[in-house]
Amino acid sequence: MLVIVLWNVYGECENFSILKGHAGAIMDLHFSTDGSYLFTASTDKTVRVWDMDTGTCMRKFKSHKDIVNSCHPARRGPQLVASGSDDCTVLVHDIRRRDPVITLQNAYQITAVTFNDTAEQVIGGGIDNDIKVWDLRRNEMLYVMRGHTDTVTGLSLSPEGTHILSNAMDCSCNLFHYFFFFF
Repeated sequence: MLVIVLWNVYGECENFSILKGHAGAIMDLHFSTDGSYLFTASTDKTVRVWDMDTGTCMRKFKSHKDIVNSCHPARRGPQLVASGSDDCTVLVHDIRRRDPVITLQNAYQITAVTFNDTAEQVIGGGIDNDIKVWDLRRNEMLYVMRGHTDTVTGLSLSPEGTHILSNAMDCSCNLFHYFFFFF
């Protein structure tokens, strides 16, 4: 069983919590906007939601059929977490429910996911080198952003929600003006 060790960065720099549960490597992790939860994606095919006050796993999503490469919580709105997997899906879970609320199918493995600022869209990248934007209300792909020549490994939405920064195995980072395409 693998663990996540949490450390105080002030004072004596002691660890204050050890989170135990994943049976495989942790591929990605993010705090919720308010810091009350930690979301983790693992090679054990699960996404977990950890309560930061108690250090306990409050939810374990087992909906993916292969390695989960990425997860990301919504910034605001419903308590949603998106995850991308080697099973070629992006799943969106409401952390209050057991099963995914949305399943988005892709032709290739998904290696990075994030939400737009309003959690109405999911942005995903993968081994096809493309970044795709899906509309969650219509359950359809809206747009494909191209520019990488190798696997997309990371996505980050700007604080204003207007730009997407991507990094890839082609040793490049691209900045896309997200706002221009969708609003």
